[in-house]
Amino acid sequence: MRCSSPPASDSPVTNPVKNGVAVDPSKACSQPSSTRDPLGEIGNWVAIRRPKGDKVSLPGPVSTSMDVPTEVDLCQAFSEMLRSSVEDIDADDWGDPQLCSDYVKDIYWYLRQLEVQQNVSPFYLDGVELNGRMRAVLVDWLVQVHARFHLLQETLYMCVAIMDRYLQSQPVSRKELQLVGVTAMLLAAKYEEIYVPSIVDFVYITDQAYTPAQIRAMERKILKELDFGLGRPLPLHFLRRAAKVCEATAELYMLAKYLMELTLVDYAMVHYNPSAIAAAALCLSQKVFAQGRWNLQLCYHTGYEEEGLAPVMQHMAKNVVRVDRNLTRHVAVKTKYASSQFMRISTAPQLNSSTLKDLAAQLLAGESRLLS
Repeated sequence: MRCSSPPASDSPVTNPVKNGVAVDPSKACSQPSSTRDPLGEIGNWVAIRRPKGDKVSLPGPVSTSMDVPTEVDLCQAFSEMLRSSVEDIDADDWGDPQLCSDYVKDIYWYLRQLEVQQNVSPFYLDGVELNGRMRAVLVDWLVQVHARFHLLQETLYMCVAIMDRYLQSQPVSRKELQLVGVTAMLLAAKYEEIYVPSIVDFVYITDQAYTPAQIRAMERKILKELDFGLGRPLPLHFLRRAAKVCEATAELYMLAKYLMELTLVDYAMVHYNPSAIAAAALCLSQKVFAQGRWNLQLCYHTGYEEEGLAPVMQHMAKNVVRVDRNLTRHVAVKTKYASSQFMRISTAPQLNSSTLKDLAAQLLAGESRLLS
């Protein structure tokens, strides 16, 4: 595998917050003059939707069976009560058509359904020729390839999602594993990028291990297996919404991105939904920097309570401690986020805090017992 480390950028980070939304200063694009923000700053809606004009039955005398409140009625009534105490963060966005304030809740309600439909099973490589260590090596290399081509952040997440969904449904040999990885990167680039690297570029980056014909053949296999369903929601989509809710600072937002990207390499986290990954990353970032707390607004807009995010945060803390203590060779993500382009967030002194170490202790102890 041939790939150089991503070039560091000395340009200062500016405009950390715009309109109450944390701006991603590291969002790269294959063409500097082009900008793109898939799904933009849109919201999340986890309550049950009802058709217009369908009123909720109020408590009182019941004359017919048609007046008896259904479970949907009760859920909707509770949701309306909860919503009345939560600030409408989209109220000021009606004048911006790109923010889709009229549809944002429906969009995210749909995305929450879609992430379940296109889920990845836990430990899906059990019983096959491949294993989690091989996957980690491949993803660590793909992070470097992504940086080398200066692709969008969405492209990396989509690449790993395509790869996992294909590997869990089709047996792949060790010899073809890297081929699946680069083909997934090509498909993700076609989906997200304006200017896509050519197949020749991917042949070169693999040190001529595969031919263009092999990459095209694998591309057809993946598309057929996934039935052309490439639009799985990404953690970045949910993180932008959550960051808007809590008006996250650039530092908080960047740490959440670092925690999320470390999960790509962790085979033990493949089954967590993207929305849970994003919520846990932001919640843990708040704890590390002691900025804010997981309040009612975040719970409502993300659909997660802090207690339910604890297992995900434990894994994220474990990933940080492992790369900081050199317990793993897969450090491409840490190296990437050590550059000025990413605010050198992976070298922040707060990452050595007891908050992370205590969260990671139980999982690290379990790994030690397995190795002993």
